[in-house]
Amino acid sequence: MTERAVTAGTEQPVTEQTGPGHGNPGPDSRRPRSGAWRTAPRRALRGVSRPETWRRGPVPAVLALCLGLLMLLHGQVTNARGLGSLVETFLPWFGLFVPVLLVAAVWRRSASTMAALLLPAVVWLNLFGGLLGDKSHTGGDLTVVSHNVGADNPDPVATARELAASGAHLLALEEITPQALGEYERELARTYPHHEVRGTVGLWSKLPLSDTRTVDVAMQGMAGPLAENLSPEERAATPRALRTTVATDQGPLAVYVAHLGSVRLMPRNGFWTAQRDAGAQALGRALAAERNERVVLLGDLNGTTDDRALTGLTSRLRSAQETAGDGFGFTWPATFPVARIDQILVRGVQPRSAWVLPATGSDHLPVAAGISW
Repeated sequence: MTERAVTAGTEQPVTEQTGPGHGNPGPDSRRPRSGAWRTAPRRALRGVSRPETWRRGPVPAVLALCLGLLMLLHGQVTNARGLGSLVETFLPWFGLFVPVLLVAAVWRRSASTMAALLLPAVVWLNLFGGLLGDKSHTGGDLTVVSHNVGADNPDPVATARELAASGAHLLALEEITPQALGEYERELARTYPHHEVRGTVGLWSKLPLSDTRTVDVAMQGMAGPLAENLSPEERAATPRALRTTVATDQGPLAVYVAHLGSVRLMPRNGFWTAQRDAGAQALGRALAAERNERVVLLGDLNGTTDDRALTGLTSRLRSAQETAGDGFGFTWPATFPVARIDQILVRGVQPRSAWVLPATGSDHLPVAAGISW
């Protein structure tokens, strides 16, 4: 009920006072209770401080700690039966266990698991967080492409045309079969007037090449599709790596093209890497003896840069993908890449950008990089 009052000659409405005693809510009741949000942190703190919250979920907590220690100390994992190399090949994927364990921690309301998950999360970010952003830059004096074209490639002609359209100045091919070599040479001749082939690897170039030689990467015991029609003597003698000099406007550039031995997951031998490891050591010795300050290594190394077997290479050269790429750049298998085993490693030149090209008829994806002096 409203009355009207006259004050200083002016009528003013007078509203009845309302409150708890008048059957209407008071003005304070229409506002949020300020104490609720103030007490929420205290309630959460009391929940975390309860002993039972820390005792819940001991198994996920232990698993989280083991996961963090495995990633932190992966270099200490024994390489018996290739276990260490196997762990390091798929090391980035171990990060997927962190959200899985996080769900378990929330479901069990386990404070101990939540705290333990800090270790694997921090270790993974320290190892791979730098790969998540785009580090590429515009420009570059030279574009290089490397591709394992696949011994079982059903259409080498289409693959050659797609690679020629990439605009690369240097194009390295691995796993070239004798039957497909002529097709690659014919299709690439117009774009690349210079090329050198040694065994199953080759380099096509828009710039002159010289001083080309085979690099012995110890391919005794060679296996796989390329070796099916070769005698043991031919397998041992088939080159899988070459070294050449590219004449550029800025001076000579040493380029290596390599296809290291395959790895196999075998029931009796575990992760068999002996062939690949021997080739990596031989290639590392060749790079150690290289006198040219500017070096580019292109090839299918059948290993990631985290794999200890490639230390002889990664200690002397740096990865273009890790320096100037966007993401992990996985290349194998092409249908669902889970590892980057095709590499572009450099020394004495600056990677400006690195990327993965679309799939061809191969089971690998091509990799590319722009480099500058």
